[in-house]
Amino acid sequence: IAEGTCDCDGNMLDALGVCGGDCLIDQNNNGICDIDELGVGSCGPESCGPGTAWDEETQACIVAYPADINFDGCVQLNDLLDLLQAYGNCAEVAEESWQCGDPLEYQGYDYATVLIGEQCWFAENLRCENYENGDVIPAGLSDSEWANMTSGAVAVYGEDAGCESYLPDIDNCDPTQSLSEYGRLYNWYAVDDARGLCPSGWHVPADGEWMTMEMALGMSEDELNLIGYRGTDQGSQMKTDFGWYNDGNGTNSSGFSGLPGGYRYYFGYFDHAGIDGFWWSSSTNGSAGVFRHLYTAYESVSRGTTYRQNGYSVRCIKDVE
Repeated sequence: IAEGTCDCDGNMLDALGVCGGDCLIDQNNNGICDIDELGVGSCGPESCGPGTAWDEETQACIVAYPADINFDGCVQLNDLLDLLQAYGNCAEVAEESWQCGDPLEYQGYDYATVLIGEQCWFAENLRCENYENGDVIPAGLSDSEWANMTSGAVAVYGEDAGCESYLPDIDNCDPTQSLSEYGRLYNWYAVDDARGLCPSGWHVPADGEWMTMEMALGMSEDELNLIGYRGTDQGSQMKTDFGWYNDGNGTNSSGFSGLPGGYRYYFGYFDHAGIDGFWWSSSTNGSAGVFRHLYTAYESVSRGTTYRQNGYSVRCIKDVE
C-alpha cells in the first residue's frame, strides 16, 4: 500500500476516518460530516437542508442563521465564503444537472430547448435586447436608419410604418403580438458582433451546423450545399403545426418549432409574417449573409444568401463540449 493511502486502490481516509469516503471536513470532530450536519449542498428551493435557505439572488443554498463555520470565534462573511469554497455553490451544481430539453433562462426569459440529432437548439426565436455582455443592441430605428446600419441592430415586426399582415388569428403588425409570437429580428451585423447574441456556452449556428441538423432530419448530403429549396419534408418537420398562412402548417416532428416570423427588409419595411420564416446563420458568402428559409407552401428548406441589413430571426445552438 502506497504511503498516504489506506488500500491498494490508492484511496485515502476521509475526515471521518473512512477509507475512500467522501467527507471533506469534520471541523468540530463530532463524527458527523459538516456537510450533513449543516445541511448545505442540497440544491433548489424545496431541498435546502437544515440550517440553510434558498437565496433567489444567488440561486444557492446559504446559511440561514449566524454560524461560526470556520470555528475561529467570529461570525462573519468569511464563514460563508469558506463554506462555499469547501462544498461549492448550489447554482453550479444545478447548472451541471441541466439537460437539453430543459428550459434555459437568459436575460429574464426561459427559452425552450430541443435535441435534434446530437445538437441542442433553442426551440424558439431569440428575443433579447442586449448582447451577452449586457450592452444594449440599437433598436427602434426608422426605415432609413435601419437601411444605413453597418453595425448590429434589432427590431420587432410591425414596430414601424410599412407592414403586411397575413394571419387572421393574430395581428402581425401589432409589435406586442409579434414579439410574443415570433421574438425579435436581427440584422447580420448583430449576429457577427463579438459581444455575442446567445448566452454563454451557446452561439448562432454556422451554415455547416444547419446542414448537420438537416441531415439528421433526412436531407441527402448531395443537396446540402445547393442554393434554393432542398430536401423533401425537412421543412415540414421544422415548421410548427399552427400559425402558417393558408394551412401551410408543418408536423414539427423535429421539435424545432419554426414559426413564420417574416422579416425586416434592408429598406426598413416589414413583410411576410405568417408566410415566411427566415433564420440567420453566422456564415457569409462574400459580402452576403447565409440564411435558412421556410415557406408556407413548401415542405422543403431553402438555403440562400442576402443583404446583411435584412432583419431575420435568430436561433442559438449549444457549444460542443
